[in-house]
Amino acid sequence: MPHPTSHTIPATAVLYQVRSKYLARKAWLFAWQALGVMLPLAVWAYRSWHQGTGEAAIAAGLLGVLLLLLQVVRWAQLKRKTSTRQIAQHLNRKFPQLEESAELFLVPYHDLTLLAQLQKQRIMPALEQLPVAQAAHVNARNGWWALMAGLLLAGVIWLVPGFPRAEKPTAAERPGTSANVETPVVAPKAILPAIEQLHVRISPPAYTRKAPYAVTTPSFKVEAGAQVTWTVQTNQAVKSLQLVLSNHKPIPLRPVRGKENTYSASTMATQSSLYHLKLNGQASDFYSLEVIPDQPPSITVQKPAAYTEILFGQPQRVTVQATLQDDYGLRSAELVATVAKGEGEAVKFREQRIPLNLSFAGQPRRLQLNQTLDLQKLGMTYGDELYFYLQTQDNHRGSFRTEAFLVEIEDTTVVESMDDLSLGVNPNPEYFRSQRQIIIDTEKLIQEQKSLAPAVFNDRANNIGVDQKLLRLRYGKFLGEEFESNIGAAGLPEGHSADDGHDHAPKQGESEHQTQMNELLDPYLHKHDQEEAATFFEPAVKAKLKGALAQMWEAELRLRTGRPKEALPFEYKALRLLKDVQQSSRVYVKKSGYEPPPLKVPEKRLSGDLSKVQTVALRREEKPEASYPVVRQALQRVENLKTGGTPQPDDAAVLEQAGQELGKAAIREPGNYLRALQDLRRVVQDLRAKRNVCADCLVRVQTALHRFLPHSEKRAQKRPSAAAKKKLAQDYFNRLN
Repeated sequence: MPHPTSHTIPATAVLYQVRSKYLARKAWLFAWQALGVMLPLAVWAYRSWHQGTGEAAIAAGLLGVLLLLLQVVRWAQLKRKTSTRQIAQHLNRKFPQLEESAELFLVPYHDLTLLAQLQKQRIMPALEQLPVAQAAHVNARNGWWALMAGLLLAGVIWLVPGFPRAEKPTAAERPGTSANVETPVVAPKAILPAIEQLHVRISPPAYTRKAPYAVTTPSFKVEAGAQVTWTVQTNQAVKSLQLVLSNHKPIPLRPVRGKENTYSASTMATQSSLYHLKLNGQASDFYSLEVIPDQPPSITVQKPAAYTEILFGQPQRVTVQATLQDDYGLRSAELVATVAKGEGEAVKFREQRIPLNLSFAGQPRRLQLNQTLDLQKLGMTYGDELYFYLQTQDNHRGSFRTEAFLVEIEDTTVVESMDDLSLGVNPNPEYFRSQRQIIIDTEKLIQEQKSLAPAVFNDRANNIGVDQKLLRLRYGKFLGEEFESNIGAAGLPEGHSADDGHDHAPKQGESEHQTQMNELLDPYLHKHDQEEAATFFEPAVKAKLKGALAQMWEAELRLRTGRPKEALPFEYKALRLLKDVQQSSRVYVKKSGYEPPPLKVPEKRLSGDLSKVQTVALRREEKPEASYPVVRQALQRVENLKTGGTPQPDDAAVLEQAGQELGKAAIREPGNYLRALQDLRRVVQDLRAKRNVCADCLVRVQTALHRFLPHSEKRAQKRPSAAAKKKLAQDYFNRLN
């Protein structure tokens, strides 16, 4: 394949030619636009200079230079952004014969793939034959229009006399000249007093820990308890200047020493209100002063739950996780715990305040609490209850406390009635306490193992194993295992002999059919010749009791062999099974209540006799009172003014009364009603001055009044009359017959 190096340079040169041509035409376009703007400014500056107003001439010259620099900067940015790759993309869009491949000429030939090299050779003639002028076309219409408009405006400034016009000084005004003594002095124009500047400075209260600051708008938000200072500067001395807050007496603004025509007043912001300035009896617009109250601190408890029960064998600890936060800063927090001991009338309470492992240095706004309460250090034992809550205080006067949380340690010494379980056998409550005591002794032995000699340790473990054996034998009586030798055996207990009338030996010669019949009857027969069947327990209760005995057997085995740590899980499981048996053997008695006498169905039912049935009909007519009648009346007047109706003499008074109601809402929600309140005041002024009322103001006032009124409630529908009910009942009775 021949190397196309000789053709690459002309094709790439086409792209550079198009870019240069495009930038040159853009430069001419910017120049025409700048010339169209600078021509009027130049004529203005020339005439102003010759008419003695040099300031205007200098300003026009500076503005012209600024516009020229702006156009130069625009062209420089365009030149930097217009790259050869963008020119190639532009040619791809404008000339389909390039087949979207003009960018291939910007990549070295050796870096292209074989397919790209073939495509580059294929479109090379088309790129070389492109018309550069058409490819670099720029729409110069905007430049021509700007130039012609500038020429026209420059001609108007040049030809119109006195534009701009400077008044020539009279003889009396020229320095060094004398005027006629009898010439009257021109009366100066009256300048009305007005407010030139308004500064509002806020000194936040100490609990916010904020520095004083100034606001830039007359309507602002401020912290509760902050000191707000208004400083007003007028164009001349005034007789009266007052700050009028809603529901407060007007506060006069006092002159500031050392500052001319400057007045100041301060007040403490305690509640939201509207205010305006009154200058020599003339009131300004209404502005809002919204007070941000100090929010109380909050505590969000993640752990524990409202009620927590610690079962036997679980660690007697409670983890408390909570998030404390405040809008300005937290000062302190504590946990108040109350321990309840005893039962019935012998309950004793002990309150204790537990410090939290939190640091309040710097009064942080948010803290995360993660603390563990050791119930044993609080003096709690089995059956005790712990009530606790968290409380915190912020750096102002706010405080918060959570709901009370209850933590209870399971009391394994409580024994409920076992009459239904034993069925005549009176179990000793110590059985349940004994299993718990065995667990306590085992845990104590494990803790003291390091300080005991091996012989003493094994002896104590063997003694605990003996106690476990005695307890297992006591519970074995409930399953018929009255002797240790019979545990797990299928032998006959004492009191049975071969001639007691029972057939204890297996029968010989039974057929298969007879064996199947015996298997079917087996669950329903009382086989008192077996120890396991010698009780009246349900199968589920027997299974749990047998499981408890098996766990006791495993625990005894490990205790006898000097392994109390391995015996502990079996002891726990045995205790849990015994508690489950205790709870599952409840006896529930059906409650007996009032039994009404039977109804005489044949005599009363479907007879249709309604002679003794009287319908109570109560009728009461109430006319709902319309809420905010003044506002509703004002809405009618506003609608009349919107439609072009003739204003009524009392329209201004009605709208003023509605404005009082609207002002109360503006204090609560200034964003929704403050602008409407100002528009309402303008409408009232127009009505009293008998001027045309502002149409846009009426629309905003009407919208605000509609928003202010409460939503209408749904009324109850009219019920059908008694005659209609009677007709329906009669028709139903006729159809039954």
